[in-house]
Amino acid sequence: MNSNSVRTLALALLVSVAAPAAATSAPVTEVGAGGSAVDRLERMLQARNQMQLDMQRQLDQMAQELSTLRGSVERNSYDIKQMVERQRDLYREVDTLRTTKQTPEKSKDEKEQSIEGSAVRFTDDKSENAAYEAAVNLILKEKDYQGATKAFNAFLSQYPESVYTANAHYWLGQLYFSKSEFEQANQEFTAVSKFKDSNKRADALLKLGLIAQKQGNGDQADQYFQQVIDTYPDSTSAKQAKNAM
Repeated sequence: MNSNSVRTLALALLVSVAAPAAATSAPVTEVGAGGSAVDRLERMLQARNQMQLDMQRQLDQMAQELSTLRGSVERNSYDIKQMVERQRDLYREVDTLRTTKQTPEKSKDEKEQSIEGSAVRFTDDKSENAAYEAAVNLILKEKDYQGATKAFNAFLSQYPESVYTANAHYWLGQLYFSKSEFEQANQEFTAVSKFKDSNKRADALLKLGLIAQKQGNGDQADQYFQQVIDTYPDSTSAKQAKNAM
């Protein structure tokens, strides 16, 4: 058996495997055209190889698109969790205010106790309570976030020494954060972080870490996250800080 026959036989064996796929890519007129059997087999193999390259490129492109989509889903899931936590905070805040209004017989000491072990306090100044509750209701009931921003800023100007000062700064921080106005949000959450006994401090520190992260300052972000974990190890904020690191 001469070398040309051996070559022909080898190519025939390869084509027997590749024929179904190659046949779909190689024109019938090309396969049946003139030329030796070896030439026709080589053309079929070339068509098969080209098809494989095209399929690999398509698979690579699909894998890249899938990776991008997975990243988007993860980011959206995280943002949704953050929104849910903020909404829960709002509900807890309003429930706290309603409980205070509905139980006027309680003593001042009892009012200063937290519903969930936090450090929320209350004042006997009805106008101060009403102004703060009105600002909160603009968020929860009216969905007027721009109006709530103005209301909380006005509240802080009118009642700079209020027991609600930390909370007012916190809600302003949340409002700015939700609009990606990170510089303003940073100022408000920094103000909250100075109130050591505030029940909003853990989340404020977490938000400071997230802002630093979004601004590309990973080292500072990790410092804030670690502070949350060390200071409030059993809190929801600590769990979120661990996930964010």
